Amino acid sequence: MDTPNKTDNMKLDTKWIITAIVMLIVVAGIGNLAICGNKHPDDATTLNNLALLYSTQGKYEEAEPLYKRSLEIKEKSFGPDHPDVATTLNNLALLYRQQGKYEEAEPLYKRSLGIKEKSLGADHPDVATILNNLANLYSTQGKYEEAEPLYKRSLGIKEKSLGPDHPSVATTLNNLALLYRQQGKYENAEPLYLRDLEITEKSLGPDHPSVATTLNNMALLYNTQGKYEEAEPLYKRSLGIIEKSLGADHPEVAINLVNLANLYRQQGKYEEAEPLYRRSLEIFRSTFPNGHPNIDACENDYARLKRAMQSEQRGQVFNLDN
Repeated sequence: MDTPNKTDNMKLDTKWIITAIVMLIVVAGIGNLAICGNKHPDDATTLNNLALLYSTQGKYEEAEPLYKRSLEIKEKSFGPDHPDVATTLNNLALLYRQQGKYEEAEPLYKRSLGIKEKSLGADHPDVATILNNLANLYSTQGKYEEAEPLYKRSLGIKEKSLGPDHPSVATTLNNLALLYRQQGKYENAEPLYLRDLEITEKSLGPDHPSVATTLNNMALLYNTQGKYEEAEPLYKRSLGIIEKSLGADHPEVAINLVNLANLYRQQGKYEEAEPLYRRSLEIFRSTFPNGHPNIDACENDYARLKRAMQSEQRGQVFNLDN
């Protein structure tokens, strides 16, 4: 199972804000919502930030109506083509992508991109942010030819406007590397991951969730190439960071668990793999609706493990990749 792409940040209204800071903003704003009747532009910001907090925690059903209400207030207050409207459109699109609602996400990203290009210019960092996120959507759907030029344009804007060692540059390096890995272009992917990891650890610290994402993706690259001994410690370090920073029941923890379980299954270490699959399924089922791609993928991987274990008990030779 592929790890999530890194999603770009956009002002206060985006992902990977320290939860404590968000909580302070939200708590301070909740009182204003009750007093002002939930119609002032400042209320829209508070609603957006509360939705962001829920989204970061994997509470997508709680986040969606808040994003929609924030969007409604901003459109009425600022007009439909204001940059702040584009920010909430981007965040709502991200929420839909995380839920596997790709058809709902795409037009929101495109509208957000159009607003930002028109209001801020084609080479603004916010434009690069949405290009990256739209490319993530296409990459998730396997539309690699649509995704690659968007990643490259995003990377070029960021390196020029933010500098080559900015964390946002690392974000797009990671995503472009993931794209290459999915296409089997391993030699193109590895140096991008290594550069991403160096930038991210230096700028955000060794225990930041973005570091965990890169470690997980590098492990997937090595795993795909059969380099299991190189992959395992990266998976484990990534899992430890995510559990500590996002909590033990976050869906990204489940993604890391599945990947580590797959590694053990492919090596024939079935007893180590089984509890990881079970735990990941529990997390996914408590977070996503039935039929979500992550649930389906995990169930399929777990079924492969069960078939392999049954074949082993019967003394049969089993293809570990089946």
